[in-house]
Order: sequence, then C-alpha cells, then structure tokens
Amino acid sequence: MPERVAIYVEGAPTAFGHFSQVIKFGNSLHISGQLPIESTTGRLISAEMEPQVRQVFKNLTTILQACAGQASNVMSIRIYLIDLRDHKILDDLSKEVFFFTPPARTVLQVSALPFGARVMIDATAELNPVEMGAKKLF
Repeated sequence: MPERVAIYVEGAPTAFGHFSQVIKFGNSLHISGQLPIESTTGRLISAEMEPQVRQVFKNLTTILQACAGQASNVMSIRIYLIDLRDHKILDDLSKEVFFFTPPARTVLQVSALPFGARVMIDATAELNPVEMGAKKLF
C-alpha cells in the first residue's frame, strides 16, 4: 500500500489552518484549495478577479512543479467562486493553463472565502512515474 505523505512547498502560500498543503498518495497529489495569496507577503494579490485567478494558478503551478508535476498532470479541479458571473474570466484564464485536454471540473458558488478572496481552487493530479524518477520526492 502506498504511503500517505504531507508535502509543504516553499514558494507557495503556507497552510493557514490545520491542514496539509498537499497530500501525496502513490502517484496522486491532492492539493488543498489555493487562494490568491502571494507567498512572499501572505496577502491577497488584488480585489480584482483576473489577478486573483492568475495568482491561484501560479500557486497551483508552483506546487505541481515542486512535486515533479505540471498542469497536464491535473486530473480534476474544484473551483469555488463568490459570484458565478466571474465564471467567464475564470474560464478564459483556465484555457491559458490547461491548453491541452482540460481536467474534469466542478464550479461552486459559495457565500465567502478566507481573506476576502473571490476564488479558490483545489486540484487532484496524477504524476507520471517517469517524471517522478527525475526528481526524488521523498
């Protein structure tokens, strides 16, 4: 049975509660919800939706790369929006990150997110064992 390992990635915002930034189980990565927080300041990047989405994708990419992955390894994402009218902005920017076959996706409207964010995204990724071999993870 694969080992369940908590991963904390330098360069991505730290977990602000009692949860793991990432759980690696076998070849799978379960990435906690990423907010539009800059890792250097620990603050919300902007009140505007577009910079928030870009920062969330930057945080996800940073985590994936630190775990020997990339956007094409993402199998599914869950997106939490304060306002579903922001869906088009999100969809347009998502095409820049997932320009190949996009992952499965769920979009939910929520009443509030931490730090006043307008968007949060969590992800599940499946790493290729060949890619993992190039970078020893644990």
